Amino acid sequence: MTRFTVLVAAPQTRSAVYSTALDAAAEIASRAGVDARPEVVDLAEIGPELLAESSEAVDAALDRVRGSDVLLVASPQVHGTYTGLLKVFLDRLPELGLGHTVAVPLAVVEDLRNSRGIEEDLRVLLADLGAWVAEPGLVLGADETDRPGNVVRAWADIAAPGLRQAVSVAV
Repeated sequence: MTRFTVLVAAPQTRSAVYSTALDAAAEIASRAGVDARPEVVDLAEIGPELLAESSEAVDAALDRVRGSDVLLVASPQVHGTYTGLLKVFLDRLPELGLGHTVAVPLAVVEDLRNSRGIEEDLRVLLADLGAWVAEPGLVLGADETDRPGNVVRAWADIAAPGLRQAVSVAV
């Protein structure tokens, strides 16, 4: 059974990024042959604990992410890149902590004309942790999050063959 996790790095709980990530996860699951319903790690729920010396909630989230076969990482664009919340969380993973993971970057941006940087930044971050990173990543405008279906399906048409192959190797 494939272990699938959605990691949401928006500063607000149950945000538009959260719901968009779940829509994208459903499309990935059906297109890539993932038979598991994804578990969600919403960093906004554990944000205050991320800098604590120890936290059961953070440890559980890290274990969930490290043990994932497929990891969708969703972040809004903040100051041109992903959130500090995501950076602080992923800094707690060991070197190559995502070494057996297929990672899918998802970014939500205010202005699509300025979106290239965050997709590249997420790709580099996840690859540095050892993940095989889906190409291309999914970038949506903030105004598309209320109805992401068409954008997600168009992206999945392009990304699905590589994702399907990577998932079959990872599992």
